Amino acid sequence: MNWTIAVAGSAALFVLAAGALLTNIGPWYRALRKPSWQPPDWAFGPAWTIIMALVAIGGVLGWRAATTTRERALLIVLFMINGTLHVSWSLLFFRLRRPDWSLIEVVVFWLSIVALVVALWPLSHNAALALCPYLAWVTFASCLNLAIVRLNAPFPVQQSH
Repeated sequence: MNWTIAVAGSAALFVLAAGALLTNIGPWYRALRKPSWQPPDWAFGPAWTIIMALVAIGGVLGWRAATTTRERALLIVLFMINGTLHVSWSLLFFRLRRPDWSLIEVVVFWLSIVALVVALWPLSHNAALALCPYLAWVTFASCLNLAIVRLNAPFPVQQSH
């Protein structure tokens, strides 16, 4: 196996696992009012798995198309920022139980995907296009986040026990 595939796949799995570990579909989440158009809970796992596989593919294609150390360094930084923001959203929404804070964070998260698409486009159109489902899903998730905030606000800071 090519090392770029191994690294990209491992990074995608790490982001998926970290997000999953922070996601708690427990009583608090179930009690939230959600819009009628929200997909069923079971759909999120397969959707994220497919999307993160495409992100890994985009990363591999972009890395292979990059010809300079500067281009590769930029890709590493952008993917690291994006992965951090991806995981941070789950932390804010599910662990801290602050959909209002995650709604603010998702704007930066979304912009990090746009930055990746823009950075990948001149290197490999296919790499950039592989991230378009990610951008579409996070756009949809942002709308869902907004709807949940509107239906449930305000969100008090959780007290430690």
